[in-house]
Amino acid sequence: MNLGYLVGTAIFAAVFVFAAAAQILAKRFHAPLFWTVIVATTTAGTTLADYFDRSLGIGYAGGATILFLLLMGSLAWWRCALGSVSINRLDSRQAEVFYWATIMFSQTLGTALGDWFADPDTGLGLGYQGSALVFGGALVLVAATYFWTRVSRTLLFWSAFILSRPLGATVGDFLDKPVSHGGLAMNRYTATAWLAAFIIACIAIVPQRAEKLAANR
Repeated sequence: MNLGYLVGTAIFAAVFVFAAAAQILAKRFHAPLFWTVIVATTTAGTTLADYFDRSLGIGYAGGATILFLLLMGSLAWWRCALGSVSINRLDSRQAEVFYWATIMFSQTLGTALGDWFADPDTGLGLGYQGSALVFGGALVLVAATYFWTRVSRTLLFWSAFILSRPLGATVGDFLDKPVSHGGLAMNRYTATAWLAAFIIACIAIVPQRAEKLAANR
């Protein structure tokens, strides 16, 4: 729509703040609301990462470094304030605020990493498919570590969450970028509609952990 990264960030950040506030104030778990906030972090994170990398001219390495420091700062502040960054202890509104702020930073960092790995001109030049394989393989490794070791589950959760964003970014770019750039040249509205339908189907079919916990109480 040619609105630019700053205007795009402002729009999606407003959606994120509104949705996150509704989620934090909700008295029980609502899957559509929760996943609306997640999607809002991916859109705001994407435009914010692009604003850092491109509009400010920091570049992928500089942008990723700044975002990594912001993410680590968020986690450190969260731990100092509440004593834990585990998602199993989101039992207060303060914890949820820290959680969603950290999710936002991780999504933004993930977008920057995905672009850095894939971009053939100013990045590492792995392309969309190559980058998707790298991040997909890293997620498989995290899953294997979860099932076969006793490494901190909190560490593995945040590692997996951060890796999921660059995987999503590179897959999304692969769908809608021109064939000459290594993509499938799908219409962006069509690709968005297909992905939205897939997300909605997953929410409807896959049991939500929070709902299962509530049912067992």
